[in-house]
Amino acid sequence: MKRVLGVYSAPRPHWVGDGFPVRSMFSYQSHGKQLSPFLLLDYAGPAEFGPADQPRGVGQHPHRGFETVTIVYKGEVAHRDSTGQGGVIGPGDVQWMTAGGGILHEEFHSEQFTRSGGALEMVQLWVNLPAKDKMAAPGYQAIRDHDIPIVALPDGAGSVRVIAGNFDGHAGPAHTFSAMNVWDLRLNQGGIADLALPQGWTGAVVVLRGTVLVNGETVARDAQMVVLDRDGSKVSIEANNDAVLLLLSGDPIDEPIVGHGPFVMNSKEEIAQAISDFNNGRFAQAVHQE
Repeated sequence: MKRVLGVYSAPRPHWVGDGFPVRSMFSYQSHGKQLSPFLLLDYAGPAEFGPADQPRGVGQHPHRGFETVTIVYKGEVAHRDSTGQGGVIGPGDVQWMTAGGGILHEEFHSEQFTRSGGALEMVQLWVNLPAKDKMAAPGYQAIRDHDIPIVALPDGAGSVRVIAGNFDGHAGPAHTFSAMNVWDLRLNQGGIADLALPQGWTGAVVVLRGTVLVNGETVARDAQMVVLDRDGSKVSIEANNDAVLLLLSGDPIDEPIVGHGPFVMNSKEEIAQAISDFNNGRFAQAVHQE
């Protein structure tokens, strides 16, 4: 078994713009080495929004040096970026955006969700890029719910949606720059999932809803994260009630992590260059205005 290194509870929520009340489950300041290649995970909601005339969200902002992965559980999010890409993602959809050498991005509630209101629940994961790929061309992967394999677990325990990596011979649709698994798990009450993970990879079980028992001894509840040791090749998760969780595992990128706001690079000099490029208009073209 991969030994449990700790259980961490999400702090109080803070607002990103006026549309996303988020709890930061981890960041590279707290778990940079333990969870590489993953840098940060924000859990937005669950939150109820009333109908509105103007979309809520976060306006144009830059990124460089990593990828953002947005997984929607409830509600709808509209996005646009400086590559000309954009669209609406809803329940089950995933937006995998490569900032690479630089991108400008904005995210708002969709027009339909703004008019109707309702429940919003989503996760945004930051994935590091290896030094050789930090300045890769910006890109975007629109991954729809129907494109994501769903694999049933034995004995009716639940199911795994394979967003990235591989599970039981099923490959996720996401292209990644380093080896990793991003699995969206649904466990039924009393279900037990015995999951194989590569030796030497980092690992974390992020509980969004429900209560689970990890490796027969560690309890984790809503908005808690269980960090696993790199050593070992298996984790066991038992659901005390119906549960929704993410399992993240990856081949660690053992390189320096230097971050400043929306930029994550390998040195202070590269951060200074990113700030200079952005301030001097060399970062990227502005988001296309309609």
